[in-house]
Amino acid sequence: MVRSRVKTYRYRMGKNNFIVIKIYQSAKAAAEQGNVLASNALNIQIIKNAAKNRKRTNKSKKKR
Repeated sequence: MVRSRVKTYRYRMGKNNFIVIKIYQSAKAAAEQGNVLASNALNIQIIKNAAKNRKRTNKSKKKR
């Protein structure tokens, strides 16, 4: 892979949160003899961060 560029955008419409991920990649392969494969395969993992929500709920319980 020659170049990889990732841009993320977060939008909120009402109560819904949206994440837009734009990935730009370019690959280059060359060989003097034989076959060559240039791959733009991706492995993406999106994890929800629940730690923030836990801290807020614990604080609200302690105040009462």
